[in-house]
Amino acid sequence: MELALLYSGGKDSSLAGLLLEEFYDVRLVTATFEITDDWQHAEQAADALGFPFETRVLEQSVAESAVDQMAEDGFPRNGIQQIHDHALEQVAGLDIDAIADGTRRDDRVPNVSRASAQSIEDRFEVDYIAPLSGFGRHAVDRLVEASFEVEAGPSEQIQKADYESELRTLLAERHGSEAVTAVFPEHEQTYVHGRR
Repeated sequence: MELALLYSGGKDSSLAGLLLEEFYDVRLVTATFEITDDWQHAEQAADALGFPFETRVLEQSVAESAVDQMAEDGFPRNGIQQIHDHALEQVAGLDIDAIADGTRRDDRVPNVSRASAQSIEDRFEVDYIAPLSGFGRHAVDRLVEASFEVEAGPSEQIQKADYESELRTLLAERHGSEAVTAVFPEHEQTYVHGRR
């Protein structure tokens, strides 16, 4: 069975791929607005993990709407959720049996409600799978440590393809560089370099 996993090159989506590979032919798919070329980092991670990789280009208007929402809110949550929902629908439109992402049990954003998952499944005739939905952050961290070579650091320094760098760039263009620091809190990002 063919499964497309929404992929950033970070630890969560990499672990999701590892958990699913026993049951599906996993294809890692990075959604991009082509604002930056950070999707190439996800391609390198996918290659290091031995998974097929492709990109899906998302509509620019979705990114613009999301960053305008972020600037208005003063935080990224609603904008990132909007983009994640759009990306899942774009990936669900591929000729596949199932879609998945790396959302965890404790994630505040993005997340996929039961109603949203059922809606995607019904409209696109695919299965939606969230293989990390039963795992908390500490469990994920332990599994990742045992499974992958990972680089971690501040989000401004670690390049991966989770929409954030593209959104930061567009937010600065549309609302000024001060909006980026006002909207995005400092946090750690991860980038997977390969399996252990």
